[in-house]
Amino acid sequence: VVLSGVEDGVLTVGMECTYAPYNWTQTDDSNGAVPIVNNPGSYANGYDVMIAQRICDTYGWKLEVQAIEWAGLIPALNAGTIDAVIAGQSMTAERMEQVDMAGPYFYASIVCVAKKDSEQAKAKGISELTGTCTAQEGTIWYTDCLPQVEGAQIMAQSESAPAMIMAVESGTVDFICTDMPTAMGAAAQDDNLVILNFSGTPGDFQFASEAERAENVNIGISVRKGNTILKDAIDKVLSQMTEDDFNQLMDEAIRIQPEV
Repeated sequence: VVLSGVEDGVLTVGMECTYAPYNWTQTDDSNGAVPIVNNPGSYANGYDVMIAQRICDTYGWKLEVQAIEWAGLIPALNAGTIDAVIAGQSMTAERMEQVDMAGPYFYASIVCVAKKDSEQAKAKGISELTGTCTAQEGTIWYTDCLPQVEGAQIMAQSESAPAMIMAVESGTVDFICTDMPTAMGAAAQDDNLVILNFSGTPGDFQFASEAERAENVNIGISVRKGNTILKDAIDKVLSQMTEDDFNQLMDEAIRIQPEV
């Protein structure tokens, strides 16, 4: 039997704390930020923290956040260092071989981001995109989406979301592929960026099936394999929220994200 992990009344959640608007680090506890236990003096906030807090408030648990780099999240979960990963992870079949996932807790369409005054900004679909591009490592954006852009030159993958955003801002690449919240967060910080959203048009990224599209757009919460107690508890909270609730909360996260 896998224990829920919250027998002690504390839900320990892992996230990067560098992936606005899902999660970020700030210097105080304003706007409901919570201390990062493995980074004294720093506080975590963002959509993931808001969702985690809502889950904890429902059950009277204390929320504890640990900052862990992207590649280390699932290993930390499986080692029992954390109880759950709430970090903007998509609910892919591959990921769900390693963990069980509650959710979705957000529906994130896949978009591209370019500079407003660039050739790419005029594109009406992925077939019109040209130039250099990148996306964050360990994501469907890099492995499955960018290869569909025939006119593009795919550069080395970015080690993090901020590095990916920096690449398009600095002109290192012509465009990036990411999800809508990450794109909205970046565009809110930099007026020179434009979001290219081809969702629902023939010019959109293609998946083999609607099921495959769903698993890449649905964002979920990872728990250890077999931890049905925690998964069911989280799903119970999420099932009472609508897509509008998710979007309103994400808009709030984008509104309060700190200036980079």
